[in-house]
Amino acid sequence: MATTTAHQLVVVLLVLALPAAMSACTSEVFPSGKTYVTCQDLPELGAALHWTYYADASLSLAFVAAPAAPGGWVAWGINPTAGNGGGMVGTQALLAFVAGGASSSSSTPTVRTYNITGYDAVGAASTPIAFPAADLAADVGSGGRIRLYATLQLDKGMKVVNQVWQVGSSVTRGAPDVHAMAPENLVAMGKLVLSVGTAAASSPPAHAAGPSSNRSSSWPPSGSGRQMISRGAGTDSVSATAHVVLALLGFWAMVG
Repeated sequence: MATTTAHQLVVVLLVLALPAAMSACTSEVFPSGKTYVTCQDLPELGAALHWTYYADASLSLAFVAAPAAPGGWVAWGINPTAGNGGGMVGTQALLAFVAGGASSSSSTPTVRTYNITGYDAVGAASTPIAFPAADLAADVGSGGRIRLYATLQLDKGMKVVNQVWQVGSSVTRGAPDVHAMAPENLVAMGKLVLSVGTAAASSPPAHAAGPSSNRSSSWPPSGSGRQMISRGAGTDSVSATAHVVLALLGFWAMVG
């Protein structure tokens, strides 16, 4: 009887622990390169943001998300417009998609910048954004997820910014089509506390925003009335949740 009860307890604890252990932050493994200070699992669309913030107000980032369908696109941006709560209009966006769509043999996504001024579809050509962008690049990770890299030069004094992210299902003649209007699309926004990802260095190293491995720390910011969950992640260490899972498995083996 005691053994059965112990087994049931372990099953319950594993069910509770595994979603955290399988978070986007902890599961992402980048190609070798720069390390990001922190990572945030975004609360909608299965996306995650890895970033480092430097004393010179530059933000090195890797945004990771799967397009809504093969041949679609992913986007992340900052909306500096005051008083709009961080909505889409006014967003200075970075967008990536695989040129040629789902049938393309190319595995290197195209990266573009857009100043979002309305709810119509954006065009095939980049438009200038308010924050100087460097090291724009992207690749395709596991499960078809697009990983978008960039370094943005923000305004000094910025501490918290409105972040907006999105995914779309298709691209027509090089122009990303309008995304779905499902609830999860409409609330894909929140606050990003830049200081959480502060680096010891005063400025990013060369090629800071290229493909990289990552080490992350946990924090609990909130935005749009929803809690944003961040998971610690490191390619050279096992997360605390993973340790709990391993310990429970060992306990189960002993009581069995």
